Amino acid sequence: MFVEKMACSRCGEVYSVGENPLMCRRGDLGRLDIFYDYDSVGKSFDREVLSKRPPDGVWRFWELMPASKEHAAHLMEGGTPLIRADRLGGRLGMRSLFLKDETRNPTSSFKDRAMAVGVAKAVEMGVSATVTASSGNAAASLAAYSASSGLDCYAFVSEDIARGKVAQLSLYGARLFRVRQVAEGRDPTVEMMLETMKRLGWYPCPSFGPFNPYQLEGLKTIAYEVVEQMGWRSPDFILIPTGSGCLAAGVWKGLRDLYTLGLIADYPGIVPVQPEGNQALVRALRDGRSFKEVVPERWPHSIASGLLDPYPWDGDAVMEGVRTSKGAGVAVSDEEILEAVRALASYEGVFAEPSGAAGVAGLRRLLDEGYIDRSDMVVVLVTGSGLKEVDKLAGQYQDPPLINPDISELSKHIKF
Repeated sequence: MFVEKMACSRCGEVYSVGENPLMCRRGDLGRLDIFYDYDSVGKSFDREVLSKRPPDGVWRFWELMPASKEHAAHLMEGGTPLIRADRLGGRLGMRSLFLKDETRNPTSSFKDRAMAVGVAKAVEMGVSATVTASSGNAAASLAAYSASSGLDCYAFVSEDIARGKVAQLSLYGARLFRVRQVAEGRDPTVEMMLETMKRLGWYPCPSFGPFNPYQLEGLKTIAYEVVEQMGWRSPDFILIPTGSGCLAAGVWKGLRDLYTLGLIADYPGIVPVQPEGNQALVRALRDGRSFKEVVPERWPHSIASGLLDPYPWDGDAVMEGVRTSKGAGVAVSDEEILEAVRALASYEGVFAEPSGAAGVAGLRRLLDEGYIDRSDMVVVLVTGSGLKEVDKLAGQYQDPPLINPDISELSKHIKF
Protein backbone atom coordinates (compact mmCIF):
# COMPACT_ATOMS: atom_id res chain seq x y z
CA MET A 1 0.00 0.00 0.00
CA PHE A 2 1.09 3.56 -0.70
CA VAL A 3 -0.93 5.39 1.97
CA GLU A 4 1.12 8.26 3.33
CA LYS A 5 -1.16 9.70 6.02
CA MET A 6 -4.73 10.48 7.02
CA ALA A 7 -6.01 13.90 8.07
CA CYS A 8 -9.32 15.25 9.36
CA SER A 9 -11.07 17.36 6.74
CA ARG A 10 -12.25 19.82 9.39
CA CYS A 11 -9.60 20.22 12.09
CA GLY A 12 -6.55 18.95 10.18
CA GLU A 13 -5.51 16.41 12.84
CA VAL A 14 -3.06 13.95 11.22
CA TYR A 15 -3.11 10.17 11.73
CA SER A 16 -0.86 7.36 10.54
CA VAL A 17 -2.49 4.57 8.60
CA GLY A 18 -1.16 2.09 11.15
CA GLU A 19 -3.56 3.52 13.71
CA ASN A 20 -6.52 2.28 11.62
CA PRO A 21 -8.66 5.25 12.68
CA LEU A 22 -12.35 5.38 11.84
CA MET A 23 -13.26 8.85 13.11
CA CYS A 24 -11.46 12.01 14.17
CA ARG A 25 -10.62 11.75 17.85
CA ARG A 26 -11.68 15.36 18.37
CA GLY A 27 -15.27 14.39 17.65
CA ASP A 28 -15.96 17.14 15.12
CA LEU A 29 -17.39 14.69 12.53
CA GLY A 30 -14.74 15.58 10.01
CA ARG A 31 -13.97 12.92 7.41
CA LEU A 32 -10.47 11.43 7.63
CA ASP A 33 -9.10 12.04 4.14
CA ILE A 34 -6.49 9.55 2.95
CA PHE A 35 -3.33 10.78 1.21
CA TYR A 36 -1.01 8.67 -0.94
CA ASP A 37 2.64 8.76 -1.98
CA TYR A 38 1.82 9.76 -5.54
CA ASP A 39 5.45 9.69 -6.68
CA SER A 40 5.63 5.99 -5.83
CA VAL A 41 2.14 5.26 -7.13
CA GLY A 42 2.97 6.88 -10.46
CA LYS A 43 5.73 4.35 -11.15
CA SER A 44 3.17 1.61 -11.79
CA PHE A 45 -0.19 3.38 -12.10
CA ASP A 46 -0.27 4.60 -15.70
CA ARG A 47 -2.32 4.17 -18.86
CA GLU A 48 -0.23 1.37 -20.35
CA VAL A 49 -0.11 -0.71 -17.17
CA LEU A 50 -3.83 -0.31 -16.51
CA SER A 51 -4.71 -1.29 -20.09
CA LYS A 52 -3.10 -4.70 -19.50
CA ARG A 53 -4.78 -5.46 -16.18
CA PRO A 54 -7.71 -7.91 -16.20
CA PRO A 55 -11.01 -7.17 -14.40
CA ASP A 56 -10.49 -7.37 -10.64
CA GLY A 57 -13.17 -5.22 -9.03
CA VAL A 58 -11.98 -2.06 -7.34
CA TRP A 59 -8.70 -3.88 -6.66
CA ARG A 60 -7.65 -3.31 -10.25
CA PHE A 61 -6.52 0.04 -8.83
CA TRP A 62 -4.80 -1.45 -5.79
CA GLU A 63 -2.07 1.20 -5.58
CA LEU A 64 -4.69 3.74 -4.53
CA MET A 65 -6.52 1.54 -2.03
CA PRO A 66 -6.14 1.78 1.78
CA ALA A 67 -6.68 -1.94 2.43
CA SER A 68 -4.95 -5.11 1.31
CA LYS A 69 -6.42 -7.03 -1.60
CA GLU A 70 -5.80 -10.33 0.22
CA HIS A 71 -8.63 -9.47 2.63
CA ALA A 72 -11.16 -8.66 -0.11
CA ALA A 73 -14.41 -10.58 -0.63
CA HIS A 74 -14.01 -10.44 -4.45
CA LEU A 75 -17.63 -10.20 -5.56
CA MET A 76 -16.35 -8.42 -8.70
CA GLU A 77 -17.86 -5.03 -8.08
CA GLY A 78 -16.95 -2.21 -10.45
CA GLY A 79 -15.94 -2.50 -14.08
CA THR A 80 -19.46 -1.38 -14.99
CA PRO A 81 -20.21 -0.38 -18.60
CA LEU A 82 -20.19 3.17 -19.91
CA ILE A 83 -23.11 3.09 -22.32
CA ARG A 84 -23.34 5.50 -25.22
CA ALA A 85 -26.98 6.61 -24.89
CA ASP A 86 -27.72 7.52 -28.51
CA ARG A 87 -31.50 7.07 -28.34
CA LEU A 88 -31.97 9.05 -25.13
CA GLY A 89 -29.36 11.55 -26.27
CA GLY A 90 -31.18 11.97 -29.58
CA ARG A 91 -34.42 12.58 -27.71
CA LEU A 92 -32.67 15.34 -25.78
CA GLY A 93 -30.90 16.73 -28.85
CA MET A 94 -27.47 15.62 -27.62
CA ARG A 95 -24.63 14.03 -29.58
CA SER A 96 -22.48 12.74 -26.72
CA LEU A 97 -24.44 11.34 -23.79
CA PHE A 98 -23.09 8.42 -21.76
CA LEU A 99 -24.56 6.40 -18.88
CA LYS A 100 -22.32 4.80 -16.26
CA ASP A 101 -24.55 1.85 -15.38
CA GLU A 102 -23.94 1.03 -11.72
CA THR A 103 -26.97 -1.27 -11.61
CA ARG A 104 -24.58 -3.97 -12.92
CA ASN A 105 -22.79 -4.28 -9.56
CA PRO A 106 -23.21 -7.47 -7.45
CA THR A 107 -26.08 -6.09 -5.31
CA SER A 108 -27.28 -3.76 -8.08
CA SER A 109 -26.01 -0.42 -6.78
CA PHE A 110 -22.84 1.66 -6.63
CA LYS A 111 -22.59 1.01 -2.88
CA ASP A 112 -20.74 -2.25 -3.61
CA ARG A 113 -17.61 -0.27 -4.42
CA ALA A 114 -17.66 1.34 -0.98
CA MET A 115 -18.40 -1.87 0.89
CA ALA A 116 -15.73 -3.86 -0.97
CA VAL A 117 -13.07 -1.64 0.58
CA GLY A 118 -14.83 -1.01 3.88
CA VAL A 119 -15.32 -4.72 4.61
CA ALA A 120 -11.80 -5.63 3.43
CA LYS A 121 -10.51 -3.15 6.02
CA ALA A 122 -12.79 -4.70 8.64
CA VAL A 123 -11.31 -8.14 7.97
CA GLU A 124 -7.81 -6.67 8.08
CA MET A 125 -8.60 -5.12 11.48
CA GLY A 126 -9.98 -8.40 12.82
CA VAL A 127 -13.50 -7.22 13.66
CA SER A 128 -16.37 -9.68 13.95
CA ALA A 129 -19.46 -7.52 13.33
CA THR A 130 -20.37 -4.70 10.98
CA VAL A 131 -23.18 -2.15 11.29
CA THR A 132 -24.69 0.42 8.97
CA ALA A 133 -27.23 3.24 8.78
CA SER A 134 -28.97 3.22 5.43
CA SER A 135 -32.04 3.79 3.29
CA GLY A 136 -31.42 0.31 1.92
CA ASN A 137 -28.73 0.06 -0.75
CA ALA A 138 -25.72 0.46 1.54
CA ALA A 139 -27.27 -2.03 3.96
CA ALA A 140 -27.87 -4.61 1.24
CA SER A 141 -24.32 -4.21 -0.01
CA LEU A 142 -22.79 -4.42 3.46
CA ALA A 143 -24.86 -7.54 4.17
CA ALA A 144 -23.56 -9.23 1.02
CA TYR A 145 -19.90 -8.40 1.63
CA SER A 146 -20.18 -9.30 5.32
CA ALA A 147 -21.72 -12.64 4.43
CA SER A 148 -18.96 -13.35 1.95
CA SER A 149 -16.35 -12.44 4.56
CA GLY A 150 -17.91 -14.37 7.45
CA LEU A 151 -18.85 -11.30 9.49
CA ASP A 152 -22.07 -10.65 11.40
CA CYS A 153 -24.01 -7.72 9.95
CA TYR A 154 -26.52 -5.38 11.58
CA ALA A 155 -28.49 -2.73 9.70
CA PHE A 156 -30.56 0.22 10.90
CA VAL A 157 -32.73 1.39 8.02
CA SER A 158 -35.45 3.93 7.34
CA GLU A 159 -38.95 2.84 8.30
CA ASP A 160 -40.26 3.00 4.70
CA ILE A 161 -37.51 0.83 3.18
CA ALA A 162 -38.56 -0.84 -0.08
CA ARG A 163 -39.58 -4.50 0.12
CA GLY A 164 -36.99 -5.55 -2.46
CA LYS A 165 -34.23 -4.23 -0.23
CA VAL A 166 -35.70 -6.01 2.80
CA ALA A 167 -35.58 -9.28 0.85
CA GLN A 168 -31.95 -8.73 -0.11
CA LEU A 169 -30.88 -7.91 3.42
CA SER A 170 -32.76 -10.77 5.02
CA LEU A 171 -31.50 -13.42 2.62
CA TYR A 172 -27.90 -12.23 3.01
CA GLY A 173 -28.34 -12.99 6.71
CA ALA A 174 -28.25 -9.47 8.14
CA ARG A 175 -30.13 -8.50 11.30
CA LEU A 176 -32.38 -5.70 10.08
CA PHE A 177 -34.08 -2.99 12.16
CA ARG A 178 -36.41 -0.31 10.81
CA VAL A 179 -36.08 2.88 12.82
CA ARG A 180 -38.82 5.47 13.30
CA GLN A 181 -38.17 9.11 12.40
CA VAL A 182 -39.22 10.84 15.62
CA ALA A 183 -37.49 14.24 15.40
CA GLU A 184 -37.00 16.70 12.55
CA GLY A 185 -33.56 17.27 11.06
CA ARG A 186 -32.04 14.15 12.64
CA ASP A 187 -31.14 10.73 11.28
CA PRO A 188 -32.18 8.07 13.81
CA THR A 189 -30.44 5.31 11.84
CA VAL A 190 -27.08 7.08 12.24
CA GLU A 191 -27.75 7.67 15.94
CA MET A 192 -28.41 3.94 16.44
CA MET A 193 -25.32 2.99 14.45
CA LEU A 194 -23.10 5.25 16.54
CA GLU A 195 -24.58 3.99 19.79
CA THR A 196 -23.88 0.35 18.91
CA MET A 197 -20.41 1.29 17.72
CA LYS A 198 -19.65 2.80 21.14
CA ARG A 199 -21.39 0.23 23.33
CA LEU A 200 -20.88 -2.99 21.37
CA GLY A 201 -17.75 -2.30 19.35
CA TRP A 202 -19.39 -2.94 15.99
CA TYR A 203 -17.51 -1.71 12.91
CA PRO A 204 -19.44 1.07 11.09
CA CYS A 205 -19.97 1.01 7.30
CA PRO A 206 -22.60 3.62 6.39
CA SER A 207 -20.92 4.50 3.03
CA PHE A 208 -20.49 8.19 3.92
CA GLY A 209 -17.14 9.44 5.14
CA PRO A 210 -17.13 10.80 8.71
CA PHE A 211 -17.69 7.37 10.31
CA ASN A 212 -15.47 5.26 8.05
CA PRO A 213 -12.85 6.86 5.79
CA TYR A 214 -11.97 3.73 3.82
CA GLN A 215 -15.21 3.31 1.87
CA LEU A 216 -14.84 6.55 -0.08
CA GLU A 217 -11.71 5.06 -1.66
CA GLY A 218 -13.85 2.42 -3.32
CA LEU A 219 -16.26 5.00 -4.71
CA LYS A 220 -13.51 7.00 -6.39
CA THR A 221 -12.87 4.11 -8.78
CA ILE A 222 -15.94 5.26 -10.74
CA ALA A 223 -13.93 8.30 -11.81
CA TYR A 224 -10.96 6.13 -12.83
CA GLU A 225 -13.20 3.92 -14.96
CA VAL A 226 -15.11 6.75 -16.64
CA VAL A 227 -11.92 8.51 -17.72
CA GLU A 228 -10.30 5.27 -18.90
CA GLN A 229 -13.44 4.19 -20.78
CA MET A 230 -13.51 7.57 -22.54
CA GLY A 231 -9.98 7.10 -23.84
CA TRP A 232 -8.36 9.05 -21.00
CA ARG A 233 -10.42 12.14 -21.70
CA SER A 234 -12.48 14.12 -19.22
CA PRO A 235 -16.12 14.63 -20.16
CA ASP A 236 -17.52 18.13 -19.89
CA PHE A 237 -19.86 17.20 -17.03
CA ILE A 238 -20.58 14.28 -14.70
CA LEU A 239 -24.08 14.26 -13.16
CA ILE A 240 -24.35 12.45 -9.83
CA PRO A 241 -27.47 11.59 -7.79
CA THR A 242 -26.73 13.01 -4.33
CA GLY A 243 -28.01 12.44 -0.81
CA SER A 244 -25.28 12.25 1.84
CA GLY A 245 -22.77 13.32 -0.79
CA CYS A 246 -20.58 10.21 -0.53
CA LEU A 247 -20.72 9.35 -4.23
CA ALA A 248 -20.01 12.86 -5.51
CA ALA A 249 -17.23 13.19 -2.93
CA GLY A 250 -15.75 9.88 -4.07
CA VAL A 251 -15.89 10.82 -7.74
CA TRP A 252 -14.26 14.16 -6.95
CA LYS A 253 -11.45 12.44 -5.04
CA GLY A 254 -10.87 10.05 -7.93
CA LEU A 255 -10.59 12.93 -10.36
CA ARG A 256 -8.12 14.68 -8.07
CA ASP A 257 -6.02 11.50 -7.97
CA LEU A 258 -5.96 11.34 -11.78
CA TYR A 259 -5.08 15.01 -12.06
CA THR A 260 -2.25 14.68 -9.52
CA LEU A 261 -0.85 11.71 -11.45
CA GLY A 262 -1.01 13.63 -14.73
CA LEU A 263 -3.61 11.30 -16.25
CA ILE A 264 -6.10 14.10 -16.95
CA ALA A 265 -5.40 17.72 -17.83
CA ASP A 266 -8.61 19.26 -16.52
CA TYR A 267 -11.66 18.48 -14.43
CA PRO A 268 -15.15 17.76 -15.71
CA GLY A 269 -17.86 19.86 -14.12
CA ILE A 270 -19.21 18.05 -11.05
CA VAL A 271 -23.03 18.24 -10.88
CA PRO A 272 -24.75 16.86 -7.76
CA VAL A 273 -28.47 16.24 -8.37
CA GLN A 274 -30.81 16.30 -5.38
CA PRO A 275 -34.59 15.91 -5.04
CA GLU A 276 -36.49 19.11 -4.36
CA GLY A 277 -37.57 17.63 -1.03
CA ASN A 278 -33.97 17.32 0.19
CA GLN A 279 -31.80 19.93 -1.51
CA ALA A 280 -29.66 21.37 1.29
CA LEU A 281 -26.43 21.17 -0.73
CA VAL A 282 -27.93 22.56 -3.93
CA ARG A 283 -29.46 25.46 -2.03
CA ALA A 284 -26.15 26.28 -0.34
CA LEU A 285 -24.31 26.18 -3.67
CA ARG A 286 -26.90 28.40 -5.30
CA ASP A 287 -26.79 30.91 -2.44
CA GLY A 288 -22.98 31.01 -2.28
CA ARG A 289 -22.82 29.67 1.27
CA SER A 290 -20.05 27.61 2.86
CA PHE A 291 -20.53 24.05 4.07
CA LYS A 292 -20.74 25.29 7.66
CA GLU A 293 -23.75 27.34 6.58
CA VAL A 294 -25.64 24.40 5.05
CA VAL A 295 -29.12 24.10 6.57
CA PRO A 296 -30.38 20.48 6.50
CA GLU A 297 -33.98 19.79 5.53
CA ARG A 298 -36.26 19.45 8.54
CA TRP A 299 -38.36 16.64 7.04
CA PRO A 300 -36.75 15.27 3.84
CA HIS A 301 -39.29 13.87 1.38
CA SER A 302 -39.13 12.42 -2.13
CA ILE A 303 -39.89 9.26 -4.07
CA ALA A 304 -36.08 9.01 -4.39
CA SER A 305 -35.69 7.43 -0.96
CA GLY A 306 -31.98 6.78 -1.43
CA LEU A 307 -31.34 10.53 -1.56
CA LEU A 308 -33.09 11.45 1.70
CA ASP A 309 -30.15 11.60 4.11
CA PRO A 310 -31.16 14.40 6.51
CA TYR A 311 -27.58 15.63 6.67
CA PRO A 312 -25.07 15.82 3.77
CA TRP A 313 -22.18 14.16 5.61
CA ASP A 314 -19.68 14.51 2.75
CA GLY A 315 -21.06 17.81 1.54
CA ASP A 316 -17.83 19.71 2.20
CA ALA A 317 -15.99 17.65 -0.43
CA VAL A 318 -18.93 17.91 -2.83
CA MET A 319 -19.05 21.70 -2.57
CA GLU A 320 -15.28 21.90 -3.08
CA GLY A 321 -15.57 19.71 -6.17
CA VAL A 322 -18.43 21.70 -7.67
CA ARG A 323 -16.71 25.04 -7.15
CA THR A 324 -13.24 23.91 -8.25
CA SER A 325 -14.55 22.20 -11.39
CA LYS A 326 -16.98 25.01 -12.23
CA GLY A 327 -19.88 22.60 -11.95
CA ALA A 328 -23.33 23.27 -10.51
CA GLY A 329 -25.96 21.78 -8.25
CA VAL A 330 -29.52 21.12 -9.41
CA ALA A 331 -32.72 19.99 -7.66
CA VAL A 332 -35.48 18.06 -9.44
CA SER A 333 -39.10 17.20 -8.70
CA ASP A 334 -40.51 13.72 -8.16
CA GLU A 335 -42.37 14.07 -11.47
CA GLU A 336 -39.09 14.76 -13.28
CA ILE A 337 -37.46 11.78 -11.56
CA LEU A 338 -40.26 9.40 -12.57
CA GLU A 339 -40.09 10.67 -16.16
CA ALA A 340 -36.35 9.92 -16.09
CA VAL A 341 -37.06 6.37 -14.86
CA ARG A 342 -39.39 5.86 -17.82
CA ALA A 343 -36.97 7.43 -20.31
CA LEU A 344 -34.01 5.31 -19.19
CA ALA A 345 -36.05 2.14 -19.48
CA SER A 346 -37.83 2.88 -22.77
CA TYR A 347 -34.93 4.45 -24.67
CA GLU A 348 -31.87 2.66 -23.31
CA GLY A 349 -33.13 -0.52 -21.64
CA VAL A 350 -31.75 0.56 -18.25
CA PHE A 351 -34.17 -0.04 -15.35
CA ALA A 352 -33.28 2.37 -12.54
CA GLU A 353 -34.83 3.04 -9.17
CA PRO A 354 -35.96 6.67 -8.69
CA SER A 355 -32.76 7.62 -6.85
CA GLY A 356 -30.70 6.05 -9.61
CA ALA A 357 -32.48 8.01 -12.34
CA ALA A 358 -32.19 11.44 -10.69
CA GLY A 359 -29.10 12.31 -12.73
CA VAL A 360 -31.06 12.09 -15.99
CA ALA A 361 -33.75 14.34 -14.50
CA GLY A 362 -31.04 16.84 -13.57
CA LEU A 363 -29.63 16.72 -17.08
CA ARG A 364 -33.00 17.58 -18.61
CA ARG A 365 -33.35 20.53 -16.25
CA LEU A 366 -29.87 21.92 -16.97
CA LEU A 367 -30.32 21.50 -20.73
CA ASP A 368 -33.56 23.47 -20.55
CA GLU A 369 -31.86 26.15 -18.45
CA GLY A 370 -28.96 26.34 -20.91
CA TYR A 371 -26.31 25.56 -18.31
CA ILE A 372 -25.31 22.40 -20.18
CA ASP A 373 -25.03 22.76 -23.94
CA ARG A 374 -26.44 20.02 -26.15
CA SER A 375 -23.02 19.68 -27.79
CA ASP A 376 -21.31 18.94 -24.45
CA MET A 377 -19.94 15.49 -23.65
CA VAL A 378 -21.90 14.36 -20.59
CA VAL A 379 -21.73 11.31 -18.30
CA VAL A 380 -24.69 10.51 -16.05
CA LEU A 381 -24.29 8.02 -13.21
CA VAL A 382 -27.19 5.57 -12.92
CA THR A 383 -26.74 4.38 -9.37
CA GLY A 384 -29.26 1.65 -8.50
CA SER A 385 -31.63 -0.89 -10.06
CA GLY A 386 -35.39 -0.44 -10.32
CA LEU A 387 -35.82 -4.06 -9.23
CA LYS A 388 -35.06 -2.87 -5.71
CA GLU A 389 -38.09 -0.55 -5.61
CA VAL A 390 -40.75 -2.15 -7.78
CA ASP A 391 -43.36 -1.37 -5.11
CA LYS A 392 -42.67 2.36 -5.42
CA LEU A 393 -42.99 2.22 -9.21
CA ALA A 394 -46.37 0.48 -9.23
CA GLY A 395 -48.16 3.51 -10.65
CA GLN A 396 -45.80 3.75 -13.62
CA TYR A 397 -47.13 0.73 -15.52
CA GLN A 398 -50.39 -1.16 -16.12
CA ASP A 399 -51.18 -4.75 -15.29
CA PRO A 400 -51.07 -6.82 -18.50
CA PRO A 401 -54.31 -8.22 -19.91
CA LEU A 402 -55.12 -11.89 -19.34
CA ILE A 403 -56.05 -13.70 -22.55
CA ASN A 404 -56.80 -17.23 -23.68
CA PRO A 405 -54.24 -18.94 -25.95
CA ASP A 406 -56.17 -17.83 -29.03
CA ILE A 407 -54.75 -15.45 -31.67
CA SER A 408 -58.16 -13.89 -32.18
CA GLU A 409 -58.09 -12.56 -28.63
CA LEU A 410 -54.84 -10.78 -29.36
CA SER A 411 -56.63 -8.65 -31.95
CA LYS A 412 -58.69 -7.08 -29.17
CA HIS A 413 -55.54 -5.48 -27.81
CA ILE A 414 -53.23 -4.84 -30.78
CA LYS A 415 -53.75 -4.17 -34.48
CA PHE A 416 -52.39 -6.66 -37.03
